[in-house]
Amino acid sequence: MNASSLMEFNSDFESQELPALQSLGFSLQHHLPALRSLGPDAVGAAPWRLVELQRDGHGRLQSPQGLRAARALPSLIQALHAQGESLAVGDWLLARENAQGELWAEARLPPFHALSRRDPQGRRQALVHNVDLALLVMGLDHDFKLARLDRYLVLTRAAELPALLVLSKADLCPDLEAKLAQVRAHLGRQLGTAVLDVLALDGQPESCRAALQPWLGRGQTLVLLGSSGAGKSTLSNALCEGAQQAVGAVRLDDSRGRHTTTTRSLRPCVAGACIIDTPGLRGLQLDADVATVRAAFDDVSELAQGCRFRNCSHSGEPGCAVRDQLSAGRMKSFHKLQREAERENQGPLERRQQLSQWRAIVSSSRAATKLKRG
Repeated sequence: MNASSLMEFNSDFESQELPALQSLGFSLQHHLPALRSLGPDAVGAAPWRLVELQRDGHGRLQSPQGLRAARALPSLIQALHAQGESLAVGDWLLARENAQGELWAEARLPPFHALSRRDPQGRRQALVHNVDLALLVMGLDHDFKLARLDRYLVLTRAAELPALLVLSKADLCPDLEAKLAQVRAHLGRQLGTAVLDVLALDGQPESCRAALQPWLGRGQTLVLLGSSGAGKSTLSNALCEGAQQAVGAVRLDDSRGRHTTTTRSLRPCVAGACIIDTPGLRGLQLDADVATVRAAFDDVSELAQGCRFRNCSHSGEPGCAVRDQLSAGRMKSFHKLQREAERENQGPLERRQQLSQWRAIVSSSRAATKLKRG
């Protein structure tokens, strides 16, 4: 294709296709330059958004022309794997039909936000890509755990993604104001920065849409994060149109639910945004180093400037300027997540040395106990 033909293609695409793609979350700032940089390679391949991805590699792609089943070329999967990456719901892919009418994705536009975690083997697992806001859903029942909230905030801060805390089942909470005060006290300086706001919702479509209206603008993509039974699917159904996500009951003793949502999927909201519902994350092993954890606890870092000792751990040192300013729960989360990040980034030799130290401590403790008992 010569230069004039390429310019004509780009002009037609940007005048006819671009507005419709923007409604699906296509970013002028991030995706359009990447698409232009492909030049002639993009001709004949259309941008599609990955709205559902199955474990067997099959998926569904969405474009202004509709919804299609598709698969990714092995060359694309291998190229991403070589970079330590993988496809995720929310990705923008370039796809084209083959001679049999099958749709195959052949390239991915780089995501501007990537939420990921570590699997039990320590490998990076992509959760979702290209989202503008995370809705952290926590039920006002037995699901109400501020330590879990801190863990999710490290996840979103690692992706430089703003978050909104949604407290679900507000109609079932007899001490709603006390719970809201507890959350705000725990977040402290994080409220208004890492967490844009705290909303208590009852799951009714009208009230949910009204409360979230400022964040549901056309072209915005939101992701729902939370544990099983927190109310993510109920909230998704309240905000979206068309087919409804299945919802299930929770156990009375701990308010935990089964996975009624088994795959991540992107759906359109009635207000113009797109929303990605995710299965409950029972185990969230963070994909974060010590620096990322400290950045997520920037309130600790800010207050630490007033500590007497530069290497203060904020555990029991005199002259600590942090402990009395933040809640005990917040400090407990900070120390726990920092230790977890330190273990995750240790080399094999460091892990063996730490294991040896713990074994020595346990052995010494047992010997002291035996001696005390005679």
